[in-house]
Amino acid sequence: MKDLTQGSIVKIIIAMATPVAAGMIFQTLYLLVDLYFVAALGDDAVAGVGAGGTLMFMIMALTQILGVSAVALISQAVGRKDQPAANLIFNQSLAIAMIFGAITLLGGYLLADAYLASIASDEGTVREGRTFLFWFLPGMALQFPMIAMASSLRATGLVKPGMVVQMLTVVLNTILAPLLIAGWGPGPALGVMGAGLASSISVTVGVSMLVYYFMKMEKYVAFDTAQWRPRFDIWKRMLGIGLPAGGEMLILFVYFSAVYWLIQGFGAEAQAGFSIGGRIMQSIFMPTMAIAFALGPIAGQNSGAKQYDRVRETCYKGIMLSSIVMLVTTILMQWKSDVLMAYFTDEVAVIEVGSVFLQLISLNFIAQGIVFSCSGIFQGLGNTRPALMSSMVRVVTFLPLAVFLKYQPGYTINQVWYVSVLSVTVQAIVSFLLVRREFRLRLQPTPA
Repeated sequence: MKDLTQGSIVKIIIAMATPVAAGMIFQTLYLLVDLYFVAALGDDAVAGVGAGGTLMFMIMALTQILGVSAVALISQAVGRKDQPAANLIFNQSLAIAMIFGAITLLGGYLLADAYLASIASDEGTVREGRTFLFWFLPGMALQFPMIAMASSLRATGLVKPGMVVQMLTVVLNTILAPLLIAGWGPGPALGVMGAGLASSISVTVGVSMLVYYFMKMEKYVAFDTAQWRPRFDIWKRMLGIGLPAGGEMLILFVYFSAVYWLIQGFGAEAQAGFSIGGRIMQSIFMPTMAIAFALGPIAGQNSGAKQYDRVRETCYKGIMLSSIVMLVTTILMQWKSDVLMAYFTDEVAVIEVGSVFLQLISLNFIAQGIVFSCSGIFQGLGNTRPALMSSMVRVVTFLPLAVFLKYQPGYTINQVWYVSVLSVTVQAIVSFLLVRREFRLRLQPTPA
């Protein structure tokens, strides 16, 4: 356990975010390696993997329910010096993880075809997306115990163990991708099936490594099967915190699915360009997301210790750091987005769609950094409903206007990106106003 209630806030944020960012850089490298080999399979493969990959937002919505509630409740217990409560919440999160994992497998295999058919541009895209998903679903299911363990460590101020496991997992995934997708060396050329299988194998190894760490090294929270029996009072508290955060990710799932539907009429090349551009964008966001991940436990521990000035400082310093990172990435996208796209495909139409997407969407990168930072603070305070509210504002701004434009003469794909920029900007303003409101309501000194 690491005490986050003492010392320089900026130094603590950087100290916690740096190893997380390092792990995410490895994740970025994997995403790009995976994308490189999938892109060589053709537009249907890229579009299919991209369309199937949008289901990760559904999984992320469910893992957010688990991870955010665990970080909030465990970090606040750590701030109160209540180790038994922290350990009980950790074990209850593992019980919930097993249930969510089973739901993921069952729902994924039953509903994948219907979902893909609703957003894909042609049968080839559906076929490739189905193959990818069927082999990736086990890895998706195993995300839940991985998140339960990693989030519990993060809540106690320990980020390096999770980072090391993530790095090793990504290294394994990066090795397996060319072997299983393209058939390098002794590996069979499995195409998109190989992409899904490589991810599932790597996540399985990562979960095994975290289980070993908890059994041999972790002392503050530990496995206790007697505490896996459902405690519905704790589940209610966890769901109260986690459901809004999960709803926030679910809205992102709706948003990305809507984008695929909105650009459906432009063909597989447009969906492939968006898929590649979206992967690059996700990679670019990772350093800023690392900062946001650090803010939650810092805010949580200081809130539990009633050091409210440090909670406020954590928010404002986090926004400052994320804005600096996002400014640099915005400049990069305005300057070299086409060069980044050209690493993954030589099709002019695909490069044009993806590079223009990155140039236009980068106009809201700073706003997106503010959204991430505010979400981290909401999680630390144990009230994620404001984050859900700001995400709903984004969708309510985006969907009606984008759908209206879709049915107008002269509709172009760039109009979708402009509306997206507008919606994220509005969301950032709402998020900041809501976090200020939370401070006024929650961070009041206790009467003597």
